[in-house]
Amino acid sequence: MDKSEQIPPSGVKGLVNKVLIITYYWPPAGGPGVQRWLKFVKYLPDFNVEPIVYIPENPTYPLIDEGFLSEVKPGTKILKHKIVEPYSWASAFSKGNTKKISSGIIPDKKKQSLMQRLMLWVRGNLFVPDARVLWVKPSTAYLSDYIKKHNIDTIITTGPPHSLHLIGLGLKKQLGVRWFADFRDPWTTIGYHKELKLGKSAQKRHEDMEREVLNTADTIIVTSPTTKKEFEALTDTPIAVITNGYDTEKVARPPLDEKFTLAHIGSFLSERNPQALWQALAELIAEDAGFKTDFQLKLIGAVSREVLNAIEKNGLSSYVNNLGYISHSEAIAEQRKSQVLLLVEIDREETKCIIPGKLFEYMVSERPILGIGPEGADFAEIMRATNTGVFATYADKDKIKQTLQAYFADYKKGTLKSNAIGLQYYSRKNLTGQLAELLKK
Repeated sequence: MDKSEQIPPSGVKGLVNKVLIITYYWPPAGGPGVQRWLKFVKYLPDFNVEPIVYIPENPTYPLIDEGFLSEVKPGTKILKHKIVEPYSWASAFSKGNTKKISSGIIPDKKKQSLMQRLMLWVRGNLFVPDARVLWVKPSTAYLSDYIKKHNIDTIITTGPPHSLHLIGLGLKKQLGVRWFADFRDPWTTIGYHKELKLGKSAQKRHEDMEREVLNTADTIIVTSPTTKKEFEALTDTPIAVITNGYDTEKVARPPLDEKFTLAHIGSFLSERNPQALWQALAELIAEDAGFKTDFQLKLIGAVSREVLNAIEKNGLSSYVNNLGYISHSEAIAEQRKSQVLLLVEIDREETKCIIPGKLFEYMVSERPILGIGPEGADFAEIMRATNTGVFATYADKDKIKQTLQAYFADYKKGTLKSNAIGLQYYSRKNLTGQLAELLKK
């Protein structure tokens, strides 16, 4: 038996399917990337599917959240194999820059240092499709032996990092296993792709790899309708949409903040910088003495220097409560006590497909959401259908301002609350049921 394998308890019997899940992010990794497959693995046994999880033995995670370890179901089979991490080498030269870039926080082009430009070029051109590509060959060899020994006939790869799909590609070619490729985010149209200083050769390799993966996998899983439409132009492989969702959180509901708090949870990247929001807030503070007294901007997670500069430029710095990165359970508590939740996505055509994982946790917090993003964003439709908040584009300062005014009026009356509908569809257990049905086809 593999020494890194944990044996399931005797009570887990009668599972009709085994599925090997290949993922980079796993507890104690923090951030949104870990939660999708942590939750699927948690609930798959309820649908008679036995998950076997393959992860790196020595990963370099930009965020750590020990709290997620408690959500790994006892007896879950975990396979581990060593990974060579270029980010661990790079941190010897610049730990701060390495952590930011590996987290997807890329400085504004005009303000990048020579070291930052060099690191982005190396990341984009020498490690294609990403910095975990050195894990592909050893993982393919290791898993090929394991799959044959344990009669596994179904595998799932999840990216980013998209290099994990190359492991699936290799196993499909060698063994003919049934392969599901799960894209939590797009590949060549992901928001930071254009920031990697790619040469023509590297760009072509990305595109060629993407097409081969899409056309070799048996089924593609995506998290948004727009990504499905994008991929349908590249492949005839069946594509299923299974969004992210929310789970039942064992976090006590705290009293609401006394201040009129507008809270953003998660990484506030340089390109998620809605000038219209900062201008609307500055105007409200100037025009309404009550708003000026009661308002607070609560930031939870990594915040780019560009966003902080924009906040300062609009005279809002004294209203900021910057909590930095906190654990997931603490973030849930902060969501539930905040008056209004802020959700911002990059204002680009290619980011219309992004449905931030925190949206679903926002939706069950009973707090209204102010969403800001590109015209036609997929997450705007979910907000509308569930009656969980108001969406505006980056250009619509008046709508942002009017929405905040209306929320503030309800706050003063003590009636500010979200009245959501149809949320059960997005529960993690329901979504896992959709996945299980897909696996059994």
